[in-house]
Amino acid sequence: MGMVYADVELINGLDEGNAKRHMIGEDEVRKFPVNILVDSGSYMLAINEHIQEYLQLPVVDSKRAQTADNRVIDCDVVAPIVLLFENRRFTGSAMVLPGDSEPLLGTIPLEEMDVLIHPLRQELIVNPEHPLYAQLKLK
Repeated sequence: MGMVYADVELINGLDEGNAKRHMIGEDEVRKFPVNILVDSGSYMLAINEHIQEYLQLPVVDSKRAQTADNRVIDCDVVAPIVLLFENRRFTGSAMVLPGDSEPLLGTIPLEEMDVLIHPLRQELIVNPEHPLYAQLKLK
């Protein structure tokens, strides 16, 4: 299977909350559209420093990560970040990759959004068994 990309929107979760509380206007919520690599070999959502700088997400942690070329790097973790894909939503944290590294959509947000990689069409799709809402497994 080739590489799969998806058009998503990344949102500063703090801005979104402040807009809901009418502390800022909807037009002040920082949003970033991105064509992201869907990476079933990665666990987390990963953004790059350029996206982090634009969204101005606060650093909440630091973690070590192993890259595809087996390097181990230290990454800031930022939160809250919101990711929108079609009628699905993920709210959580993201690792910040150095420079303009390619953003990655890992298995944790994929599972939470109940989306699948369609192998023949090589695209990300909403789970056809649950087209209207995400359904999570608790067992």
